Amino acid sequence: MKGLLIKDMKLMKNMKNSLLMILIIAVGMSYYMKDLSFIIVYLALLGATFTSSTLSYDEFDKGYTFLFSLPVTKKEYVIEKYGLGLIMSGGGWLLGTVLATVAGLIRNNGFAMDNIMVGITLLPIPMILLSILLPFHLKFGGEKGRIVMISVVGVLIVVGVIGGKLVEGMHLNIDALLENLSALSMGPMAAGGIGISLILLILSCRISISIVNKWEF
Repeated sequence: MKGLLIKDMKLMKNMKNSLLMILIIAVGMSYYMKDLSFIIVYLALLGATFTSSTLSYDEFDKGYTFLFSLPVTKKEYVIEKYGLGLIMSGGGWLLGTVLATVAGLIRNNGFAMDNIMVGITLLPIPMILLSILLPFHLKFGGEKGRIVMISVVGVLIVVGVIGGKLVEGMHLNIDALLENLSALSMGPMAAGGIGISLILLILSCRISISIVNKWEF
């Protein structure tokens, strides 16, 4: 498994120009954007996306056939991808939180503890994306996986729009509800979100293992 991780890290070196450009964009956003929490989500989600790109490299030119001729089990391969995803998205999340905190200090907002708490609260988002992205990619492949993912996101957007219309029809005061939620402690909310996302990630990993075990070469 260590060898797989080293392989993927070396693949990441080939993407260093893209990573550098993303970092420059993130620094620019931290200077101009008012909502610094977006930077945290942006970098964390990109970390998860780059993990998916390593699957495309492995898939290219019958790479799986060669890869599994080595002393690597399919279960180890899947677990390594999830580990890489946590490293990449976690690294992006940490970098985004640092940038948001530094930007808050530069803007004379005092020590940006709010940005750190927001960063912790947003941590489950890339984990949930990872738990969805990897099984889709392993099941349908790179190109088909992207199409399926876009379709799923489209359905979720439609459901969200319909839900919003239903809330408006029920005359619920969403602003008052959000204010009450913001008054609650963010710590328990963040802990609950991280716990749920970890459970989803474990379930996703088990699904991915069952998908890869059905592969035939």
